[in-house]
Amino acid sequence: MFRRRKTSNRPKRPVAVTVIAAVMVVLFFVRLYDAMMPLIDQGIFSGRFSGPFFGGGALTAAGWALLTSALYLLLVIGLILTLMGFLRLRRWSWVVLMLWTCLSLAYALAQYFYGQPNYLVMASDTIIALALSQAEVREIFGIRPASGGPVP
Repeated sequence: MFRRRKTSNRPKRPVAVTVIAAVMVVLFFVRLYDAMMPLIDQGIFSGRFSGPFFGGGALTAAGWALLTSALYLLLVIGLILTLMGFLRLRRWSWVVLMLWTCLSLAYALAQYFYGQPNYLVMASDTIIALALSQAEVREIFGIRPASGGPVP
């Protein structure tokens, strides 16, 4: 009648990991928007596009828009792959996400000082950095030993 659930050897996912995953989903949509806006501004999707991507030995405005969108699209794909590893509690995903967050926050701060702030990205990066730094999160990803032993 009553069955016991099988106990798993897998560590329980801390709440901070779920919060980070939710913030990453928000960042996914922000970066997807960032990927599409340069192309929309150039009129590539509306049919009013009328210029080449490359001319005179340099990229045109449309070329820069396409390059910017392609780079943001690569970021989106990287974010999805990192999120998949993160939800599976892979050590590499913690390292990649911390590095990504540091670089993204530095870029967002540079944009702020140049008068183009993106407050949503700055807030998201701050939340992720603080959550990744928690002891229980570092322990579950194997960044910090649980009982003072050596890091694997």
